Amino acid sequence: MNQFLDIAPEVLSALHAGRPVVALESTIISHGMPYPRNAETALAVEKVVREAGAVPATIAILGGRLKAGLTEGEIRRLGEAGHRVAKVSRRDIAGIVASGADGATTVAATMIIAAMAGIRVFATGGIGGVHRGAESSMDISADLDELARTDVAVICAGAKSILDIPRTLEYLETKGVPVVVYRGDEFPAFYTSRSGVPAGTRMDSVGEIAAMLKAKWSLGLGGGAVIANPIPAENEMEPAVINGAIDKAIAEASKEGVRGKDVTPFLLARVKDLTGGDSLESNIALVMNNARLAAAIAERLAAD
Repeated sequence: MNQFLDIAPEVLSALHAGRPVVALESTIISHGMPYPRNAETALAVEKVVREAGAVPATIAILGGRLKAGLTEGEIRRLGEAGHRVAKVSRRDIAGIVASGADGATTVAATMIIAAMAGIRVFATGGIGGVHRGAESSMDISADLDELARTDVAVICAGAKSILDIPRTLEYLETKGVPVVVYRGDEFPAFYTSRSGVPAGTRMDSVGEIAAMLKAKWSLGLGGGAVIANPIPAENEMEPAVINGAIDKAIAEASKEGVRGKDVTPFLLARVKDLTGGDSLESNIALVMNNARLAAAIAERLAAD
């Protein structure tokens, strides 16, 4: 075990017994939505994972310790602290650990800590990717390189629709990351089930996905995989409404000079405001949906 890593007793027991475990990120708690909705949502997602037959392991850094599994009190602490907690990706982990600080983990950092703990399935909202205008800004999420190097399957509702989805998929292809769409013919765009980009690979059963992951890792093909799970039809937003809000939010971010790790939280917050809160409800629904699928995949992998 890594000297900086603490695995919660429930999670450690499940891993030792070969039972399914699902990693969950903490950026959605501190940077994804306001308190107390953020903490309530994180606890509800853990409940969904348990009800689906797996053990949840919410990932974060607390007091400089890498945590695989949080208590309810720790989740509420992150939620209440909000943006005062550092948003942590790969480049930030060592500094946060060395300083004994708290950190909310992005997709990339969550994958790293999950892999250290021996967890191979991770449910999140949406992955980061290539930002619109990246040809001049070079703004490309560290999530994509992490997917190429760390052996964790990421179940998501596609890439966040604030991104350049075609370029994100091209980047993942270059890095050799498998991208599977679960029961869909188009890659999903987070708030909507369709992006206009055809699915490279469609799989219609948990068994197919688990078999692919097992074969990939057994063959020594390192790195993760993207399992894109379209938002349920009853929860998705009208494309014209959400795309209009995103375009306006991007223009505002550019005008205000928002850069780097601040871009995504800024855009998501503005889209929520511009849609009257509807985007937040869709966001919560898709995270729950991804947690259920992740638990099913983890259970199948554990059974095999």
